[in-house]
Amino acid sequence: MTPDQYCQDKAAQSGSSFYYSFLFLPPERRRAITALYAWCREVDDVVDETQDLTVAQQQLAWWHGELNRLFAGAPTHPTTLALQPHLASCGLTQPMLAEVLEGMEMDLMQTRYLDEAGLDRYCHCVAGVVGTMSARIFGYRDPRTLEFAEKLGRSLQLVNIIRDVGEDARRGRLYLPVNVLQRFEVPAADIMQGRHSPRFVALMAYHAERARTFYREALALLPDTDRRAQRAGLLMGAIYHALLDEIEASGFQVLNQRISLTPMRKLWIAWKTWIRNR
Repeated sequence: MTPDQYCQDKAAQSGSSFYYSFLFLPPERRRAITALYAWCREVDDVVDETQDLTVAQQQLAWWHGELNRLFAGAPTHPTTLALQPHLASCGLTQPMLAEVLEGMEMDLMQTRYLDEAGLDRYCHCVAGVVGTMSARIFGYRDPRTLEFAEKLGRSLQLVNIIRDVGEDARRGRLYLPVNVLQRFEVPAADIMQGRHSPRFVALMAYHAERARTFYREALALLPDTDRRAQRAGLLMGAIYHALLDEIEASGFQVLNQRISLTPMRKLWIAWKTWIRNR
């Protein structure tokens, strides 16, 4: 199996909304973004699938070493082998990828965030930076496009957090900041034990509006000259915010179920958004 095929399989198996946004890209850009996405999935799996903290820390240390090897021209993993040809042409740097690993380390070392500033830093590392790297891969002319991509990434990460509140709680994680829980008078124990309430709905509506605010600010930053190049990012935004609408329509019933869009609906949204931004 070639490194590109490995990344393609990794992306397809994830079932993520991101996969649908890649389908419409030209082949070279599709290979580059698929390699980046597969690399992100690999390092994210360290946190999600490794139960032993020491082992997970060792695995992330290995990935730090692999970044050194990648930028020294000697990568060994299929995802970094697939990513290597695109580094220079897309302007991807080692500090950018290292920030993603920093976000993974935050996941390992803390299960709570005291305030929104801490959560925003986490969202920047695991999604905002990924957004700017993706924008570089898609192509851009105006620097504001990178600001668009960073805000878009943070918006999508907040949607992820809203969708996965119950699932994360069962893993002992709670991304909703402590100070906001206190403001809405929602005890962390209620979320950890799956207790839905009007106060919980108000809390989630607040975070949904934060996600939408980032989204609106992102769209306002995107210059018309780069809209066509950034269609894949616009697809991701459209799919994720359709999902957020579904979650809100359910009354934020996310503590004991995972709400998702069907593959056909994702494909339909992707196609409509692509056509609209030709």
